[in-house]
Amino acid sequence: MAGKKLKYILIIVFVLMIGWFLKDSLSQPGVQDLTGGFEELALYRNENNTGPVKRIYAVTVADTLWDQMQQYGDFMPHTKYGTTTVYFFRKGQPAPEKVYPGEANFDAQFQGNVLAVYEKDAMGQVSLVKWPFK
Repeated sequence: MAGKKLKYILIIVFVLMIGWFLKDSLSQPGVQDLTGGFEELALYRNENNTGPVKRIYAVTVADTLWDQMQQYGDFMPHTKYGTTTVYFFRKGQPAPEKVYPGEANFDAQFQGNVLAVYEKDAMGQVSLVKWPFK
């Protein structure tokens, strides 16, 4: 009788642990939890899967919430030895609808509208530069 009781207790504990793990894994914070009203306008990702992966984003934001921009960049995908760059533009201002690799990642006419640029380099170093083109 005591063996059956222990078996049921272990099953209940196991089911509770599985439920807790599922809840925890499905409720991780993400971009949707940020308050800046972020909207992705453009994305570039090179086709290279055997070498460094380069990701470039153009994103609009409702306000200059620097810590929210930092968190947004941290949520973006990053590949070891690759780079991730996010350009932030104020919502309602002109912003690029296309980004591309190279020295300039978008048309120069939009440079004055960049609020900040987030970069995560190949070594995982992160930077957020405010007003990079002023």
